[in-house]
Amino acid sequence: MQLSDITIRTTLKPGDIGFVTYRHGTLYQHECNYGIEFESYVAQGFHEFYSQYDPNLDRVWVAEHQGKIVGFLLLTHRPDNASQLRFFLIEPEYRGVGLGKKLMDLFMAFHKEKGYTSSYLWTTHEQEPAIALYKRYGFRLTEEKPSIAFGKPLIEQRYDLAS
Repeated sequence: MQLSDITIRTTLKPGDIGFVTYRHGTLYQHECNYGIEFESYVAQGFHEFYSQYDPNLDRVWVAEHQGKIVGFLLLTHRPDNASQLRFFLIEPEYRGVGLGKKLMDLFMAFHKEKGYTSSYLWTTHEQEPAIALYKRYGFRLTEEKPSIAFGKPLIEQRYDLAS
């Protein structure tokens, strides 16, 4: 399997929100031992995103291989001409082929095209490969807070795109 075998669409289809929420819940439980609290958090975030969705300001990138969702990333508009990166997910068997870089390239291009002046994301200290990718794109750690929001003790981290 190569990156060229993966297609990326920018529209949501029925079932996408539920499937991506489900995969966040099951994958993060398996890899990080996050509880159902995390899946609920993702579901609430998707509800918020879709209830204020504006195709001129917001974008999803749904990566598919042979009709199956294998990656996902979302940009949502925020106040003060900011964007937020959310719900970045790459299925384990599709990691290491350049899909994360491709999705980040698309995120950064849309962010620039729409003239956003800042961007941020929230993650946890455990997401080391993703954090390394974010840093390569200019995101810098700006806030940390202890949390048990996902069913276990961890450190939530905010990264902001350096201007």
